[in-house]
Amino acid sequence: MSDDRDGTPPDLWNTIDDLWRWLEADQPVGDREGLLLRILKLSEEVGEVSEAVIGATGQNPRKGITHTWDDVEAELCDVVITALVVLRTLTPEAREVFARHLARVAGRSLSSGT
Repeated sequence: MSDDRDGTPPDLWNTIDDLWRWLEADQPVGDREGLLLRILKLSEEVGEVSEAVIGATGQNPRKGITHTWDDVEAELCDVVITALVVLRTLTPEAREVFARHLARVAGRSLSSGT
């Protein structure tokens, strides 16, 4: 598994592959149902972002401030990691699929014509 204990940041895609292998080795539900459950995990993570934002802003008067903006950042990171692992579950070429899609989004969003 990639780590940053020596001060070197972990390689994103190698770490995603490591996490994917770890999940694949011990998944209680496999095949299509396992894939769908892994995709649903994204909704859970997005819900945790919402909970953290509500907690950081004190929007629940019964609970008050229960989270920090650091918590929101961490939850957003969990969403990104989960999404990348799901993409890796769908295709072993996740790195290339993501790079192509990012280039398309950047091209249409950052082009000089907009």
